[in-house]
Amino acid sequence: MAQVRETKLPGVGVRHDFTAATGAEIGVIVHHDGRREILLYDDDDVDASSSVIQLSPLDARTMSEVLGASQVTEVVEAVQQHIEGLAIEWLTVPANSLAITTSIGGARYRSKTGASIVAVIRDHQSIPAPGADFRLAVDDVIVAVGTVEGVAALRQIIRPN
Repeated sequence: MAQVRETKLPGVGVRHDFTAATGAEIGVIVHHDGRREILLYDDDDVDASSSVIQLSPLDARTMSEVLGASQVTEVVEAVQQHIEGLAIEWLTVPANSLAITTSIGGARYRSKTGASIVAVIRDHQSIPAPGADFRLAVDDVIVAVGTVEGVAALRQIIRPN
């Protein structure tokens, strides 16, 4: 089995690269929002991709089954990493969210929940440490940090059901 090299891409996700038995350099970018991109790197320039295939989360599962891999269950909307009481979660702002009607400071998210919005991903661009006057938009991906309870409370405000 080929050795897989992992590179964290801040604000994007994780890139996994390996060299195939044929010598081809292949990469897979796993985005925080669940999308996948399969990259085939250029033979003359391994920093440039000659081909990119974009897969939705469902497409990625289908491809995994076709290739015979064991299925790993993942629910990206509920991704949480627990580090001694700290939770990190990526939340997508839906069209019906009240979060798009006011600024981060005006909504007082941290005061109400104890969780902080430490970054926003908008149109595949990372916005680190958005200020109090920053306004969220539909389909923004919020990177929230706080206690497990605080992040859960923020999730309920951002994605009401």
